[in-house]
Amino acid sequence: MKAEQIIPVLRIFDYQKALEFYVDWLGFEIVWEHRFEENFPVYIEVKKENMVFHLSEHHGDASPGSSIFIWGEGVVEYHKELIGKNYKYNRPGLEKTFYDAVSFTVNDPFGNKIIFNEKFEEAKHKDLELDSQG
Repeated sequence: MKAEQIIPVLRIFDYQKALEFYVDWLGFEIVWEHRFEENFPVYIEVKKENMVFHLSEHHGDASPGSSIFIWGEGVVEYHKELIGKNYKYNRPGLEKTFYDAVSFTVNDPFGNKIIFNEKFEEAKHKDLELDSQG
């Protein structure tokens, strides 16, 4: 079997808080959403570039407190963009990790963590002020 795409499902508890975090702050867009009936839990697909998450209010779909580890490019620039938005509930630090990445972690309002990582290149990141993770 060859996987074409892996989409993590994250548990959410509040539709508006999820939109504030994933859409307004992180810059994802809603691709689609579904409710079986009015006043039922929502299931949402959000996307930013080639990152796709499913967000679910349904009890059995996922456990709160999950983590997603992402390798990518432009992590430093994305971090700067997020810090510039002055989101009241998240001010992630940027760090150099023991696994030679520049990284930052955001915590959603539901206990889930998203860890953004980019391979550390000394020449590219020499002027950054980074915390060391040890």
